[in-house]
Amino acid sequence: MKVFSSLEGTNARSSRTPAEYTVAANLLRLEELVIRATGLTIVASAILMSCASAPPPPDSASGTEPADSSAQVEVATTVAFTEGPTVDQEGNVYFTDVRNSRIMKLPVDGGVTVFRQPSNHANGLIFDDQWRLLACEGSSAELGKAQVTRTDLSSGKIEVIADRFEGKRFNSTNDLTIDSQERIYFTDRPGEIVAPDQVPVHAVYRIDPDGSIAQIIKAPDIEMPNGIVISPDDKILYLIEANGDEGGARMIRAYDLQADGTVTNMRVHYNFYPGRSGDGMTIDSEGNLYVAAGLHRRRGTSETLDTKCGVHVITPGGELKEFIAIPEDTITNCAFGGPDLKTLYVTAGKTLFKVKVDVPGTRR
Repeated sequence: MKVFSSLEGTNARSSRTPAEYTVAANLLRLEELVIRATGLTIVASAILMSCASAPPPPDSASGTEPADSSAQVEVATTVAFTEGPTVDQEGNVYFTDVRNSRIMKLPVDGGVTVFRQPSNHANGLIFDDQWRLLACEGSSAELGKAQVTRTDLSSGKIEVIADRFEGKRFNSTNDLTIDSQERIYFTDRPGEIVAPDQVPVHAVYRIDPDGSIAQIIKAPDIEMPNGIVISPDDKILYLIEANGDEGGARMIRAYDLQADGTVTNMRVHYNFYPGRSGDGMTIDSEGNLYVAAGLHRRRGTSETLDTKCGVHVITPGGELKEFIAIPEDTITNCAFGGPDLKTLYVTAGKTLFKVKVDVPGTRR
């Protein structure tokens, strides 16, 4: 069974276009489908089976295919929104369905299950050095419980490790990363309405091993922080800016990360403007960033289609090294897995994809 057949092509080092896509599991009915794929593989999807059916045959009377309609097709609704992939010690993939407030699990042997529901609208996920699952829980305006949690997989115990800064509640914790000193860095973004007891600015925070929390970057020095990752040598902190407003920052900022966990020397590492900026990202063992960015269709913002939808591989020098096309909006995040860390898992729309890469990744 082949879907998205219009994306047929060959793999190239500089730009990969997948030849075939596979559906391995359905997130709505959790039923397993096994189909081989070349290049990029859909390992989990909430796609409706009727949408993947073959196109109707040509008109039998004329023997020709009907003319393409000029009608504009728009998204009426979305039944899932995948985000935050991360992989545990055994190779099981965890990822979030933000819209339905659940954390999903794709075991090594296949078959998607719900790991936690409700998840307090968990977004970014990562495992720490002790293989505990860290989660940015964005919550909702009604609940108002944005926080960072830590889950012990052996006991199931969930611990809140950050929900306030200087007595004020977080707004919508988004994404997170770790360094080699077991410090956690995460982003938090206010909505349009900020309550008096909430932190009023966009900011980046650090949680130290002793539980103390520091605000290390904040507006107006940043506009809309999103994905965050630290280089393998702990020397650079990378931060995605994803402001969709006209003239807004859509870039990756780079900072020198000091030994005490503070940052200095901000510079623009890569600029996506005027296209859609990155959302989430990860980094390989050579320091190349893998950034989920771009759109296939505009979405009512000033973001253009100049940024192609896919994973943009950006070198430590800020150059685009490779592009991995992803066929579905909205691409959100990626993470390395597999026994050799050469499998890249990518979340986009309702789907979890995977693709083999040449350079081993990191777990950041």
